[in-house]
Amino acid sequence: MAHLEISEAKVRLNFSVLEMLGAFAKSPEVSIDQVESVEIVDDPWSNRVLRGVRAPGTGIPLIVMLGTLRYPGGKDLCAIYKRRPTAIVQLKSGPFKRWIFEIKDMSEIDALTVAIRQG
Repeated sequence: MAHLEISEAKVRLNFSVLEMLGAFAKSPEVSIDQVESVEIVDDPWSNRVLRGVRAPGTGIPLIVMLGTLRYPGGKDLCAIYKRRPTAIVQLKSGPFKRWIFEIKDMSEIDALTVAIRQG
């Protein structure tokens, strides 16, 4: 399961080996000042959260979504499972507009929120 790793100046979305294989992507990393906001949603399968077409990646509706969702004007990186609470990290720049992933540990989200405020 993907999880956040926060250092003094960077935040990384760590994927497990299986997630990297399923998403066809490596664990992304950005500087903390590139993180715009963090939002928590209970149902990640809504049209408000998921937009565009998955390419590349692995997807089984309402079960798993791993990979890149491409849409006009950008792309998102997803690692979501079933209907579990999910975080949406909005980014200011970089290859992805958003990281959308299942919350493994709420303390990671709290730490990122604090780091954004301090940055």
